[in-house]
Amino acid sequence: MGEFKGFMKYPKQQLDELPLKDRIKGYDAFQQRFTKEDAATQGARCMDCGTPFCQTGSSFGRDTIGCPIGNYIPEWNDLVYRKDYEEAYARLSETNNFPEFTGRVCPAPCESSCVLAINNDSVAIKGIERTIIDEAYDMGLVKPKFPEHRLEEKVAIIGSGPAGLTAAEELNLLGYNVTVYERNHRPGGLLMYGIPSMKLDKEVIERRVKLMEEAGIVFKTDVNVGKDITKEELDEQYDAIIVCTGSQKGRDLPLEGRMSFGIHFAMEYLTEQTQLQMGEIDEPTITAKGKNVIVIGAGDTGADCVATALRDDCKSVVQFNKYVRLTDKMEQNTSWPLPMPIFKLDYAHKEYREKFGFEPRAYGIQTMRYDVDENGNIRGLYTQVLEETEDGMVIVEGTERHWPADLVLLSIGFEGTEHLVPHSFNLKTERNKIIANEKDFRTNQDKVFVAGDARKGQSLVVWAIKEGRAVAKAVDESLKKKITI
Repeated sequence: MGEFKGFMKYPKQQLDELPLKDRIKGYDAFQQRFTKEDAATQGARCMDCGTPFCQTGSSFGRDTIGCPIGNYIPEWNDLVYRKDYEEAYARLSETNNFPEFTGRVCPAPCESSCVLAINNDSVAIKGIERTIIDEAYDMGLVKPKFPEHRLEEKVAIIGSGPAGLTAAEELNLLGYNVTVYERNHRPGGLLMYGIPSMKLDKEVIERRVKLMEEAGIVFKTDVNVGKDITKEELDEQYDAIIVCTGSQKGRDLPLEGRMSFGIHFAMEYLTEQTQLQMGEIDEPTITAKGKNVIVIGAGDTGADCVATALRDDCKSVVQFNKYVRLTDKMEQNTSWPLPMPIFKLDYAHKEYREKFGFEPRAYGIQTMRYDVDENGNIRGLYTQVLEETEDGMVIVEGTERHWPADLVLLSIGFEGTEHLVPHSFNLKTERNKIIANEKDFRTNQDKVFVAGDARKGQSLVVWAIKEGRAVAKAVDESLKKKITI
């Protein structure tokens, strides 16, 4: 397996990135794949451990341990070490329908659970995955997946995010006639409109969609199911319907002054900026240009707002984090196989520091109310400081502060799926999630299945891929039973 004691010989290497001062001037993808030589060196670091936790793929509370789709990570690490990219791609594509997506945007729980991470830097699994799929495209290995036989049965998929795309590809390969409905102008869902181009180049998504179209999958965009087409119409046309509408209902912060102008959900801002870049709109309704921006929320979406606001020529950005700043390092990894709770700079925070000289996050901040002027426009926020105690996070008395703001972006997660499709189809929901189990993914309505964040709640792209594969299998089994009856 690889190079004996390679993990002791070679350090972990990060993917090359465009210079900070240059990349904030535009939306070009800032991260590049490994060279074949560097990828081989990183593959040599894999220990081929007896129990590869990187493949575990289990939930632990809100965290994920290992790869949910069970990627054959040690195998393709060794193949990359040997520079056998044809076989490496073959093994990677057995479990992952879209490694070009996960290799760019997945937070890599596989790396956190790498056995090497107990007392060293993990294997650069995500970078190796990214390199395999990019090399495979360059070598002409990635081709449309045609079915051996075309069946008569038809399946409609509502939503073209990672779960919907995965289900579409799997069912089309089985021979079903698949039509994907998307309310936006282009397929891709969150991948296309919610993740900025500098993290996920939109050509990467369009390239994959084109292959799927060549394989026979039909995409119908600008169609809002439940409004432009009814459940009854879909019932009449299709033998099965899969709901993959995601978890897009943003969590609100309904404090005093919430109805003022200039407060928006983060996803509204990110979507408009993407639409602007792709020429789908001429003028955005939300802009950070020349404004003091406050982002409430410390997650990846909040960081994407920081990076986008920088490119939108903002005056300043502050990103509120309700938790205290993590320590810079730990002597021992007592969190393994979960991520180490240490301070990290995301790509956006590095970019902001490059331009302004300091990172944009403010720690231990609790928003108390919005400050609104006489015309109903946001002009700031009032906050208090939180501190961590044995009883949890508590407010420190006497720490009230005013922060000036012309634009506030709410990035505090998602409540669940939007109501239009569940209500139109009379689907049972609980806490804004469509009810269905992991065995057959069937809803309370005959012929209607659900997968991805619409069922599971806000999660990772890799979980959506797993759900898409699983629901496709469930639909196939269901339709085969009907055929044989």
